[in-house]
Amino acid sequence: MSSTDALTDEEYEALPTEPDQTGVHHPTELLYVKVAALLAAITLAEISTYWFDFGDFLLPALITMMVVKFALVIGYFMHLRFDNRIFTRVFLSGLFIAIAVYIVMLTTFHYWQNP
Repeated sequence: MSSTDALTDEEYEALPTEPDQTGVHHPTELLYVKVAALLAAITLAEISTYWFDFGDFLLPALITMMVVKFALVIGYFMHLRFDNRIFTRVFLSGLFIAIAVYIVMLTTFHYWQNP
């Protein structure tokens, strides 16, 4: 299962949770801290690309890190991981359209050709 799919009942029950006033269980604050730490680590990896030469691997690496961060933010901080899958698909479709437009624009400016 990808990080953006909604959880099954068994997986949801296995999450570390604490009940709210209505008795519904929600992820603990520790889970959000862990996700925030992971987002910070990915951001540091993105920033490190300015100091190291990645060559032709730079653009795919940055796009991959962007997609992972996007999935984590919409999945946890926007609570889509615990919601209906249609909402996740709507957000992901926007992301994939944006990536496609970006790649088309790079192609238009002859980015893929060697100088």
